Amino acid sequence: MFEGILTALVTPFRNGEVDEEALRALVERQVKAGVDGVVPCGSTGESATLSHTEHRRVVEQVVKAAAGRIAVVAGTGSNSTLEAIELTQHARDAGADGALLLSPYYNKPTQEGIYRHYAAVAEATSFPLVIYNIPGRTASNITPETLGRLAEIDCIVGVKESSGDLDQVAHAVALCPDDFAVLSGDDALTLPLLSVGGKGVISTTANVVPEKMGDLVRAWQAGKPSEARAVHFQLLPLFDLLFCETNPIPVKAALEMMGSLSGEIRLPLTSLTEAHRGPLRDALQAVGCLS
Repeated sequence: MFEGILTALVTPFRNGEVDEEALRALVERQVKAGVDGVVPCGSTGESATLSHTEHRRVVEQVVKAAAGRIAVVAGTGSNSTLEAIELTQHARDAGADGALLLSPYYNKPTQEGIYRHYAAVAEATSFPLVIYNIPGRTASNITPETLGRLAEIDCIVGVKESSGDLDQVAHAVALCPDDFAVLSGDDALTLPLLSVGGKGVISTTANVVPEKMGDLVRAWQAGKPSEARAVHFQLLPLFDLLFCETNPIPVKAALEMMGSLSGEIRLPLTSLTEAHRGPLRDALQAVGCLS
C-alpha cells in the first residue's frame, strides 16, 4: 500500500513554536517533487519533543496541505500501547492514509510483547499500520520471525527497517508476503534493500533532494540498476553528512542553508557543530542545492 519514496518530514520551529507556514511549504515542495507520500511526526520530525497538542496539530496540517495528492503516513508510536492507540485513532480521524509506529522504547518488551502491542493497535483502529524497527533508538529489535507474524494481520501493511542489518532485512522479506512493504529507514541502504526485495524508502534525505531520491527508487523499479547506482553514488557524500550528527540536526541545518526554514531545533538536540557546516555546505553544492 505504501511503496516508493516517502519523505520523513522535519518539523519546522520558529521562536519555540511549530512554524506551520514553513511546514505547509515543505509539504508543497514534496508534492511538486513527485514523492509518493510524507511521514510527519517521526524521528526526523522530533516527535519526542512535540507536545500532544502539537503532534495532533502537525498531523492535521500535513493532511490539509497534502490534500489527497500524496499519501500521509502519520507517526503515532509510543512506548505506551494505550497512547499509541489514541494517537493512531487521531491520525485516522484527521484523514491520514496510514500510521507509522516505532517499536516501544525504553521498557524493552519481549518479542511477544512487541507482537501484542502492534496487534492491539491494529485491532483498536482497523487502520493501515507501518511498523518502525529502529533498535538504535528503542533498545529492542523486531526479529524477522515477529515481523512475519505481524504481517499476517490484515491492516499491518509494512515495516520501516532501520536495523542497518541487510541479512536481517533479507530474512524479513523472505518471511513476509509479497504485498507487505519492507521499506528502508536508512537512506544509504536504500539501494541494497531494494536489491533484496524492498519496496522503497522512508527518507530523511528527501527533505533536501526529493527528486534525486525519487530518481534512485524509480530507476530501480524500472529495471535500470546502473542508473540507480549512479544516483546512489552521487548522493553518498550527502548521505554521510546528513547523518554526521543525530538526525535531524544535519537535515535541519541543510534546509536552513537552502532557505527553507529557520533551522531551529529543540533541546536536548543542539544545532550542527561548526566543524560539519562547511562539509555539509559543500555536499549540498555538489548536488545542486546551493548556488
